[in-house]
Amino acid sequence: MSFKKNALLILTMIGVILFMTNGQPTLAQVKEAPTRDQIDAKYKWKLDDLYPSDEAWERAFGDIKNEIPKFKAYEGKLATAPEILAECLILNDTLSIALYRLIIYSNLRKSEDTRVSGYQEMGDRMSTVVADFSSTSAFVEPEILTIPDDTLKSFLARDPKLAVYRFYLESLLRRKAHIMSTEVENLLAMSGKVTRGFIQIFSMIDDADIKYPTIKDEKGDEVELTKERYSLFLESTDRRVRKDASDAYNKAYLTYENTLGANLSSSVNSNIFYARARNYSTALDASLDTYNIPKEVFTNLIDAVNKNLEPLHRYVALRKKVLRLDTLYTYDMWLPLVPEAKMEFPKYEDAEALMLEALKPLGKEYLDNVKNALSSGWIDVFETQGKESGGYTAVGAYAVHPYILMNYAGTLDNVFTLAHEMGHAMHEQYTYRHEPFVYSIHSLFTAEVASTCNEDIMIKYLIEKAETKEQRLYLLNHYINQILGTFYGQVMFSEFELKIHEIVESGGALSAKSMRQLYREIYQKYYGPDLVIEPEKDLGCLRIYHFYRNYYVYQYATSYAASMTLSRRILDGDKDALKSYMDFIKIGSSDYPINILKKTGIDMTSPDPVENVTKTFSELIDQFEKLILEK
Repeated sequence: MSFKKNALLILTMIGVILFMTNGQPTLAQVKEAPTRDQIDAKYKWKLDDLYPSDEAWERAFGDIKNEIPKFKAYEGKLATAPEILAECLILNDTLSIALYRLIIYSNLRKSEDTRVSGYQEMGDRMSTVVADFSSTSAFVEPEILTIPDDTLKSFLARDPKLAVYRFYLESLLRRKAHIMSTEVENLLAMSGKVTRGFIQIFSMIDDADIKYPTIKDEKGDEVELTKERYSLFLESTDRRVRKDASDAYNKAYLTYENTLGANLSSSVNSNIFYARARNYSTALDASLDTYNIPKEVFTNLIDAVNKNLEPLHRYVALRKKVLRLDTLYTYDMWLPLVPEAKMEFPKYEDAEALMLEALKPLGKEYLDNVKNALSSGWIDVFETQGKESGGYTAVGAYAVHPYILMNYAGTLDNVFTLAHEMGHAMHEQYTYRHEPFVYSIHSLFTAEVASTCNEDIMIKYLIEKAETKEQRLYLLNHYINQILGTFYGQVMFSEFELKIHEIVESGGALSAKSMRQLYREIYQKYYGPDLVIEPEKDLGCLRIYHFYRNYYVYQYATSYAASMTLSRRILDGDKDALKSYMDFIKIGSSDYPINILKKTGIDMTSPDPVENVTKTFSELIDQFEKLILEK
């Protein structure tokens, strides 16, 4: 991994990475989200594995500040001897391991309650140290590139300690035209503290400042709206509840419309600034080149999906027909079409048990590692006041283990979130054990494969075990929605992301109004004429966290296409497929992601994996329609 990649990933990490059973709060018993002290300790992650206390973190923070100046001893000397170059690269790895550990602890503390100023300040202080690390080491890559190729090859032959860095050095040489002088690299490194502010501003609005109103639930009781409860209300059979939740949720964001619009526009400008500073034509080119991904992989994905929107339009029309609605609105899209068979898992332990049973095809060794993660304080389970929303896996604590954030509320979606994030965690843990640190962080292109493979294995298990026609319909509907959200939805986001970058790259400007209009047009194209988008329901473009991670979202779709192929082979009992999958999750970034996937037998430069998803989606709709229309 290059110094530039390390700094970028570290800065990205700074920006991120309910029922009363056994101490679990329920919506019926707690009208507002519980506080953290109301949650049993066994449902909270154990940050002691990182640092035993905030004071220990502070001591480590002080130590790293004193270590960073050691880089200066190597400036101007990297070409003199292989031993000097090796020592400098090893120092980078050593300090990066320490930095990631510090960052993850501060991020997880902030995630516990985003309102706590002390943990917000931790993140700010870390960004200063990372900027210092980046600027102090900015000379390294430009200086390596001044070493003649023959000399560099002789260095690799003469010092065994350099052998592990061969792929890193080869990748560095490939990107030679885009690595600037020491002075420019130093300036770009220092700018990171400023430009990372956009993702932080969004996070503060989305998790700390925004206040959702209360709405009346199905029983007429006033209930405080939260992100997790919003998802629950959108599945309500009471259309009034769905509409009220949707209206209230959007109204909360409408208050911040112009701020969010200006923030996203500034983030886009930041992406383009870095691309042009490194002599790339576009921000997309810069993003793809980091891991040598052909541009056709991105453009072919969007083209292929645009040519296969008919199944999605057909599903929307079928949904309207089954629900017997004259007009289908956006808040009608997530109501289960067979609500009487809705699956809920009030006890979190039931979700764990289901996941373990479903993932048995991945083998005993894999399951034993999952069980260890479940029992060792890796997961923070329940939603609490001020806690960061959604779910994620915090990666990069190379000497420790990953951590998983959830906001469990007993839904089937929550169970899939657990399986998804556990896929990430196992991918990371296996990689930590088999790769040196320099290659321990996955490319975004491969990072979502293991997580979505778990989801695909689980949904197929559930459909196979369905006991009634209604339950099978419910699960088919869930599978359809899974593809809709993880594949079609992410391609739609990617097309929007491409368009807003192209507008600025061609000399145009963005505003909240123009982005909302563009988003509405793309949204309507994807979902078709049977879906009516209400006036304020195009705000989704302003509340997507991943838009602040330059060209991230398309990789959900490509990863899902790869994982669907892998899961099918594994479930067909192909032992070679299982072996290749287990080999895959041991690899980090010691090869280009396209090559890593080719080793599993999947060629993402081919249209086959993407067309496999659209074909499966169409077949699922056929199955669902035939079954639900049976007398």
